[in-house]
Amino acid sequence: MSNRHTTKALRSAAAVALTATMAIAVTGCGGDSGGQKSDKDSSKESAGPRGDGDNKPVAQSTTAIGEMKGADGIVVTLNSAVRDDGGFVTVNGTVTNRGSKVFNAFAWRSKETEMRSQSSISGASLVDAAGKKRYLILRDTDGECLCSTGLYGIKPNESRPIFAQFPAPPQSVTQVDFQLPSMPTVNIKISG
Repeated sequence: MSNRHTTKALRSAAAVALTATMAIAVTGCGGDSGGQKSDKDSSKESAGPRGDGDNKPVAQSTTAIGEMKGADGIVVTLNSAVRDDGGFVTVNGTVTNRGSKVFNAFAWRSKETEMRSQSSISGASLVDAAGKKRYLILRDTDGECLCSTGLYGIKPNESRPIFAQFPAPPQSVTQVDFQLPSMPTVNIKISG
Protein backbone atom coordinates (compact mmCIF):
# COMPACT_ATOMS: atom_id res chain seq x y z
CA MET A 1 0.00 0.00 0.00
CA SER A 2 1.41 3.41 -0.89
CA ASN A 3 1.94 6.28 1.54
CA ARG A 4 -0.85 8.18 -0.22
CA HIS A 5 -3.40 5.44 0.51
CA THR A 6 -2.15 5.02 4.09
CA THR A 7 -2.46 8.78 4.76
CA LYS A 8 -5.95 8.82 3.23
CA ALA A 9 -7.03 5.86 5.41
CA LEU A 10 -5.63 7.51 8.55
CA ARG A 11 -7.48 10.75 7.77
CA SER A 12 -10.72 8.81 7.28
CA ALA A 13 -10.25 7.01 10.59
CA ALA A 14 -9.52 10.32 12.34
CA ALA A 15 -12.67 11.87 10.82
CA VAL A 16 -14.78 8.94 12.04
CA ALA A 17 -13.29 9.18 15.54
CA LEU A 18 -13.88 12.97 15.63
CA THR A 19 -17.49 12.52 14.48
CA ALA A 20 -18.13 9.89 17.16
CA THR A 21 -16.56 12.11 19.84
CA MET A 22 -18.69 15.08 18.75
CA ALA A 23 -21.85 12.93 18.80
CA ILE A 24 -21.11 11.81 22.36
CA ALA A 25 -20.38 15.40 23.43
CA VAL A 26 -23.63 16.69 21.90
CA THR A 27 -25.62 13.88 23.50
CA GLY A 28 -24.14 14.81 26.87
CA CYS A 29 -25.57 18.34 26.54
CA GLY A 30 -29.12 17.13 27.10
CA GLY A 31 -29.40 18.67 30.55
CA ASP A 32 -29.19 15.53 32.64
CA SER A 33 -26.23 14.02 34.39
CA GLY A 34 -25.39 12.08 31.24
CA GLY A 35 -25.26 8.79 33.10
CA GLN A 36 -27.39 5.78 32.39
CA LYS A 37 -30.03 5.16 35.05
CA SER A 38 -31.21 1.75 36.01
CA ASP A 39 -34.68 0.92 37.33
CA LYS A 40 -33.18 0.98 40.84
CA ASP A 41 -31.85 4.55 40.37
CA SER A 42 -35.12 5.70 38.81
CA SER A 43 -37.17 4.48 41.76
CA LYS A 44 -35.28 6.88 44.02
CA GLU A 45 -36.33 9.87 41.91
CA SER A 46 -39.63 11.65 42.01
CA ALA A 47 -42.07 9.99 39.66
CA GLY A 48 -43.60 13.31 38.55
CA PRO A 49 -42.65 15.95 36.02
CA ARG A 50 -40.19 18.57 37.16
CA GLY A 51 -40.89 22.13 38.17
CA ASP A 52 -39.38 25.33 36.79
CA GLY A 53 -35.70 24.42 36.88
CA ASP A 54 -35.29 23.77 40.59
CA ASN A 55 -35.97 20.02 40.10
CA LYS A 56 -38.85 19.96 42.57
CA PRO A 57 -41.80 17.73 41.69
CA VAL A 58 -44.97 19.45 40.58
CA ALA A 59 -47.71 19.21 43.22
CA GLN A 60 -50.51 16.75 42.47
CA SER A 61 -54.20 17.23 43.14
CA THR A 62 -55.74 14.93 45.75
CA THR A 63 -59.11 14.82 43.94
CA ALA A 64 -59.53 11.74 41.76
CA ILE A 65 -60.64 12.18 38.16
CA GLY A 66 -60.58 8.43 37.51
CA GLU A 67 -59.72 5.10 39.09
CA MET A 68 -58.76 1.72 37.66
CA LYS A 69 -58.83 -1.48 39.71
CA GLY A 70 -56.77 -4.40 38.45
CA ALA A 71 -55.87 -7.90 39.50
CA ASP A 72 -54.27 -8.65 42.86
CA GLY A 73 -55.52 -5.44 44.49
CA ILE A 74 -53.65 -2.97 42.27
CA VAL A 75 -55.41 0.41 42.07
CA VAL A 76 -54.43 3.32 39.81
CA THR A 77 -55.97 6.62 40.86
CA LEU A 78 -55.69 9.47 38.35
CA ASN A 79 -55.67 12.94 39.93
CA SER A 80 -55.19 15.26 36.95
CA ALA A 81 -54.84 15.48 33.19
CA VAL A 82 -53.57 18.97 32.39
CA ARG A 83 -53.10 20.47 28.93
CA ASP A 84 -49.90 22.53 28.84
CA ASP A 85 -48.92 25.39 26.52
CA GLY A 86 -46.13 23.25 25.06
CA GLY A 87 -48.62 21.05 23.20
CA PHE A 88 -48.81 18.11 25.57
CA VAL A 89 -51.04 16.65 28.28
CA THR A 90 -49.57 15.51 31.60
CA VAL A 91 -51.50 12.85 33.52
CA ASN A 92 -50.66 12.51 37.24
CA GLY A 93 -51.82 9.88 39.68
CA THR A 94 -50.91 7.17 42.13
CA VAL A 95 -50.51 3.41 41.98
CA THR A 96 -51.46 1.63 45.21
CA ASN A 97 -50.92 -2.02 46.06
CA ARG A 98 -53.95 -3.09 48.11
CA GLY A 99 -53.12 -6.74 47.59
CA SER A 100 -51.00 -9.18 49.58
CA LYS A 101 -48.13 -9.70 47.06
CA VAL A 102 -45.33 -7.41 45.88
CA PHE A 103 -46.25 -5.74 42.57
CA ASN A 104 -44.02 -5.10 39.55
CA ALA A 105 -45.39 -3.03 36.65
CA PHE A 106 -43.76 -5.10 33.90
CA ALA A 107 -47.12 -5.63 32.14
CA TRP A 108 -47.55 -1.84 31.84
CA ARG A 109 -44.49 -1.24 29.67
CA SER A 110 -44.69 -0.70 25.93
CA LYS A 111 -43.66 -3.41 23.52
CA GLU A 112 -40.61 -1.41 22.40
CA THR A 113 -37.49 -3.48 22.91
CA GLU A 114 -35.03 -0.59 23.21
CA MET A 115 -36.59 0.83 26.40
CA ARG A 116 -34.10 0.63 29.28
CA SER A 117 -36.68 0.68 32.05
CA GLN A 118 -38.68 -2.50 32.04
CA SER A 119 -40.90 -1.39 34.93
CA SER A 120 -42.69 1.72 33.70
CA ILE A 121 -46.08 2.85 32.45
CA SER A 122 -44.70 3.37 28.93
CA GLY A 123 -47.55 1.31 27.47
CA ALA A 124 -50.22 3.83 28.53
CA SER A 125 -52.21 5.77 25.95
CA LEU A 126 -54.93 8.38 25.64
CA VAL A 127 -57.77 7.61 23.23
CA ASP A 128 -60.04 10.19 21.62
CA ALA A 129 -62.93 7.87 20.69
CA ALA A 130 -64.90 10.55 18.82
CA GLY A 131 -61.87 11.60 16.78
CA LYS A 132 -60.73 7.98 16.40
CA LYS A 133 -57.20 8.81 17.48
CA ARG A 134 -54.77 7.22 19.96
CA TYR A 135 -52.01 9.27 21.66
CA LEU A 136 -48.94 7.39 22.87
CA ILE A 137 -46.55 8.56 25.60
CA LEU A 138 -43.94 11.03 24.42
CA ARG A 139 -40.26 9.98 24.25
CA ASP A 140 -37.11 11.92 25.05
CA THR A 141 -34.12 12.19 22.70
CA ASP A 142 -32.80 8.84 23.99
CA GLY A 143 -36.11 7.10 23.22
CA GLU A 144 -37.10 6.79 26.88
CA CYS A 145 -40.69 7.46 27.85
CA LEU A 146 -41.69 10.71 29.52
CA CYS A 147 -43.38 8.72 32.24
CA SER A 148 -42.86 7.04 35.59
CA THR A 149 -40.21 4.34 35.68
CA GLY A 150 -38.83 2.11 38.42
CA LEU A 151 -42.27 0.75 39.28
CA TYR A 152 -41.15 -2.54 40.79
CA GLY A 153 -41.12 -3.97 44.28
CA ILE A 154 -44.28 -2.11 45.31
CA LYS A 155 -45.14 -3.71 48.64
CA PRO A 156 -48.63 -4.36 49.99
CA ASN A 157 -50.24 -1.10 51.24
CA GLU A 158 -47.55 0.97 49.45
CA SER A 159 -48.40 3.83 47.07
CA ARG A 160 -46.19 5.51 44.47
CA PRO A 161 -46.83 8.61 42.37
CA ILE A 162 -47.04 8.17 38.62
CA PHE A 163 -47.08 10.51 35.63
CA ALA A 164 -47.16 10.31 31.85
CA GLN A 165 -46.90 12.96 29.14
CA PHE A 166 -48.76 12.69 25.84
CA PRO A 167 -49.14 14.87 22.75
CA ALA A 168 -52.18 17.09 23.31
CA PRO A 169 -55.37 16.34 21.37
CA PRO A 170 -57.08 19.33 19.71
CA GLN A 171 -58.44 22.00 22.11
CA SER A 172 -62.00 20.86 21.40
CA VAL A 173 -61.22 17.43 22.91
CA THR A 174 -61.81 17.53 26.68
CA GLN A 175 -62.72 13.88 27.39
CA VAL A 176 -60.38 10.96 26.63
CA ASP A 177 -59.98 7.35 27.68
CA PHE A 178 -56.81 6.55 29.66
CA GLN A 179 -55.61 3.05 28.85
CA LEU A 180 -52.95 1.02 30.64
CA PRO A 181 -52.15 -2.59 29.67
CA SER A 182 -53.83 -5.20 31.93
CA MET A 183 -56.05 -2.54 33.55
CA PRO A 184 -59.61 -1.46 32.71
CA THR A 185 -60.01 1.74 30.68
CA VAL A 186 -61.14 4.91 32.48
CA ASN A 187 -62.62 8.07 30.95
CA ILE A 188 -60.96 11.27 32.21
CA LYS A 189 -61.40 15.00 31.66
CA ILE A 190 -58.53 17.15 30.38
CA SER A 191 -58.23 20.54 32.07
CA GLY A 192 -56.37 23.63 30.92
